[in-house]
Amino acid sequence: MNLHVIDLGIVVLYLIATVFIGYWVSHRASRNIRSYFLGGNTLPWYFLGISNASGMFDIAGTMLIVYWLAVYGLKSIWIPWLWPVFNQIFLMVYLSAWLRRSRVMTGAEWIRTRFGKGLAANLSHIIVVIFALVSVIGFLSYGFKGIGKFASAFLPPIVTNPEYLLKHPQINVNLYALILMAVTTFYVVKGGMFSVVITEVIQYGILIISSIAIGIIAMTQVAPGTIDAFVPEGWKSIWFGWTVGLDWTQISGAASDKLHAFNEWIVNDGYQMFGLFFIMMLFKGIFVSAAGPAPNYDMQRILATRNPSEASKMSSLVNVVLNPGRYFMITGLTVLALVHFDSLYTGSLTEPDFESILPEVLATYVPVGLLGFLMAGLFAAFMSNFAATVNAAPAYIVNDIYKKYINPNADEKKYVMMSYASSLLIVIIGITVGFLITSINDVVLWLTAALWGGYTAPNVLKWYWWRFNGYGYFWGMVAGIGAALILPLLNLGILHKWPLLNNFSMNAFPIILLVSTAGSVLGSLLTKPEDPETLKNFYKSVRPWGFWKPVHKMVVREDPSFEGNHNFWLDMFNIVVGIVWQTTLIAFPIFLVLREWTPFLIAIGIMAGTTLILKFTWWNKLKD
Repeated sequence: MNLHVIDLGIVVLYLIATVFIGYWVSHRASRNIRSYFLGGNTLPWYFLGISNASGMFDIAGTMLIVYWLAVYGLKSIWIPWLWPVFNQIFLMVYLSAWLRRSRVMTGAEWIRTRFGKGLAANLSHIIVVIFALVSVIGFLSYGFKGIGKFASAFLPPIVTNPEYLLKHPQINVNLYALILMAVTTFYVVKGGMFSVVITEVIQYGILIISSIAIGIIAMTQVAPGTIDAFVPEGWKSIWFGWTVGLDWTQISGAASDKLHAFNEWIVNDGYQMFGLFFIMMLFKGIFVSAAGPAPNYDMQRILATRNPSEASKMSSLVNVVLNPGRYFMITGLTVLALVHFDSLYTGSLTEPDFESILPEVLATYVPVGLLGFLMAGLFAAFMSNFAATVNAAPAYIVNDIYKKYINPNADEKKYVMMSYASSLLIVIIGITVGFLITSINDVVLWLTAALWGGYTAPNVLKWYWWRFNGYGYFWGMVAGIGAALILPLLNLGILHKWPLLNNFSMNAFPIILLVSTAGSVLGSLLTKPEDPETLKNFYKSVRPWGFWKPVHKMVVREDPSFEGNHNFWLDMFNIVVGIVWQTTLIAFPIFLVLREWTPFLIAIGIMAGTTLILKFTWWNKLKD
């Protein structure tokens, strides 16, 4: 399919305007590296929150969630706990404030706050830089493949030679991804954080209008209750048992043969035993969330806020501005796709490439003019995610490698120029990896399960255990990242004998966590504790709760007026309430598009109640 000239003109105009805005604000970003990477800590928390949410509203992720909602129904609202989505609740309740109190520029620089100076701190510093760069490159390659698939479905092919296309079927996908990445790279490299935040706020406006339009189109095109003929019993329920409890062979009609294949897709995904899968997601999610944000754009937005209380508010706003609009769009796309599945879906039934259905839905049901606007909105989703990711990476190269180890006395202009070069280098590597991968889902699972499994243990212990030191952090990260890289290569045959364990990356998480925990604990206990002054300074400035009693005694001995953090149980209560609140923000737009009024009103009522509770138990108690 090809875009109408009007739609194409709207998309081109949007891309030109985005580049112009990025260039226009670039003079503010070039003052120094703190302005370039953190906007000089002058940006309001609500702008940063909208920017952060816009960066998470990516095409590849949206395609994946549409697939999940279509196949698993309302039970799919739990599957993003793989990432886990509720890490934003841990951040909003206490971790954003703890992180912001460090007053650093990057996650790697934060290491000095916790472990001081010396060999152990330097080793820890280097290993977190390596993790950050590997993570960023992985997310760039994931976004590269998603935007390429989407753009190539609408735009005319660049390469048309049949023989070449037979040998290189992904060539047009990759070339369009390359073009869009190049456009986005220009304003990100030139404008830094100011450019990213301002363009992302504008892009969010386009995205939310696009989301509402798609949801309304689905509600007008599909009558209430029509979807029931195309989904099995239990599809509209968020509850589940030991198994997922969906049997797509119940469906009859023109699309029945294609829809029956969903049973096989569930088995291939490894989610058939949904109860055990849910327990594993919850287990993994709690540990990953307690570790704090990975060193990416989410952490950068936290560090860019004005103060700790605004950091917490920013993380709370992400849930509000991201989930309702995004799921209104996702549900609209899913409803249109399922009702017209027979005529729309052209992918392989045994190896689903469900991403291909999204442009088909848009091209079939969205009129000329509005389609161009929606395309601009979805391109904005990609550009927001890509821009935020690219802007996070150079901080680690310039601030944590070049400035720290190579040229600590250069002027600020030199550091900004190095930031330009670092951004380009990261983009080139991410594009190269993107050319090599074929599956969005595989990249997501490896990043969120395997790689983050290696990150989790040392980054949990660094907050809550005083005896944990720089050597423990280094060896925990080395062991975890090593296991994340090596275990998939081993491809242990025993893991494929049980359908649940088809999802290797997800099920490797406990093994990787155990290996990383062993490295962390042994690395700490076999070496000396950190310097008492470093521990006292960290404890007094960040004010964590946890196993800090020996350090607390030292601090109180010097300052009897000091009070420790006694909010553990209150924070845990707010996390439980917050997760329920976040879930209603996801559920109510789905029920709205489906016109399921009773569960919609229940979700709205629970959302109002949990909001009121958090107002008194969390918002009113925020402190710097």
